[in-house]
Amino acid sequence: MTDVVTRFAPSPTGHLHLGHAHSALFGWTAARKAGGRFLLRIEDIDPQRCRPEFDRALCEDLAWLGLTWEEPVRRQSEHLDDYRAALARLGGLGTAYPCFCTRKDIAAEIARAGHAPHGPDGPLYPGTCRGLSDLERRDRIAAGEAYALRLNVEKAMAMTGPLRWHDRRRGWQDATPGILGDVVLARKDAPTSYHLAVTVDDHLQGVTLVTRGEDLFFATHVHRLLQELLRVGPPDYEHHPLLVNERGERLAKRDNAKTLRSLRELGQTAAAVRALAGFPEEL
Repeated sequence: MTDVVTRFAPSPTGHLHLGHAHSALFGWTAARKAGGRFLLRIEDIDPQRCRPEFDRALCEDLAWLGLTWEEPVRRQSEHLDDYRAALARLGGLGTAYPCFCTRKDIAAEIARAGHAPHGPDGPLYPGTCRGLSDLERRDRIAAGEAYALRLNVEKAMAMTGPLRWHDRRRGWQDATPGILGDVVLARKDAPTSYHLAVTVDDHLQGVTLVTRGEDLFFATHVHRLLQELLRVGPPDYEHHPLLVNERGERLAKRDNAKTLRSLRELGQTAAAVRALAGFPEEL
């Protein structure tokens, strides 16, 4: 039987809230029930938003909740060469291409077209730079134009053929990565994107069960494609429901969701906070 390995992978861009606690406890509990291993990964690839004080705080908050994890903690900022190697492979396959569009350019192109294919997060990238010639790409890069690297989903799917992945709540899923369009793989100020980094990290850390919120369900279609291109085996998945506020909206840092730190300062016990996060049982 395969050893169950789960992980919790927050970004240090603010203090953890109850939604984070629910997700961390979900993964930790899944590993514990299976006699497996629980890992902590810090997704700190965004230098503009990630701060070391939040990194320290989230580790303190998780330990206060009663969670334990294997050391060392993987911090993405310390493993950029792993993502560069993955990008080089995708580039060698011809499935990554430079995109010189700004957000404003993309919005203008969508407006000119009058309509654009929509995914779960809104309009998809219209593929403006997908058809540029190799010569034009080289010239624009040589001229110093800023660019991101995008995944050519249609070309990649033609290489891999049909793919599937398994979710423990919804069963087997046919991979339809086009639902998110040609996603960004890296930018000038960040040598990897969430989609690429999480695929590489889960493989290198030996994660066998990815537990995360159902808001990331559609991202898994893209991750399955990247796994195939990078020749890494897919883990199992379980996308859990999200905690919501009184208006039915998911908890988020930007909305000042109540943090674990503030609950601690109000005198709440770890057991009480675990119960608020949906895990009333004793650890």
